[in-house]
Amino acid sequence: MLEVGTKAPNFTLPDKDGNQVSLSDFLGKKVVLYFYPRDNTPGCTRQACAFAQNYEAFQEQNVVVIGISKDSVASHLKFAQKYALPFVLLSDPALQAIQAYGVWQEKKLYGKVSMGVVRSTYLINEQGTIEKVMPKVKPDTNAAEILAYLAGK
Repeated sequence: MLEVGTKAPNFTLPDKDGNQVSLSDFLGKKVVLYFYPRDNTPGCTRQACAFAQNYEAFQEQNVVVIGISKDSVASHLKFAQKYALPFVLLSDPALQAIQAYGVWQEKKLYGKVSMGVVRSTYLINEQGTIEKVMPKVKPDTNAAEILAYLAGK
């Protein structure tokens, strides 16, 4: 995981519509960059829906929300349409951003060890520097915790 005060690594990845999106496109705005394991799984769906429900609050504060997983562009499109997700979803099958941000880690599930995306969130400031690091976040409270932080609570 990267640390607070680190320059956020830039990346360019395709969104759900196949358009190339770079982190540097959002300089001048705060960015919530959240990494999640897989589209259409219970935890990831709850997390995405929580961001969708709070999307207006993020917009009011000029904050961009970006979700990244290693799912395909087509998978992201179906996921976004199914749950009316209004924010950017980026596809990273080559693990470019996932590895740059240190969220590709060893995971244990039912005693089985495998590599995967650890659900993590970064808040990046207007200058492109990491302002807050949230490792191993809970899907149900992640969006609310960021909004509380932005409100200074």
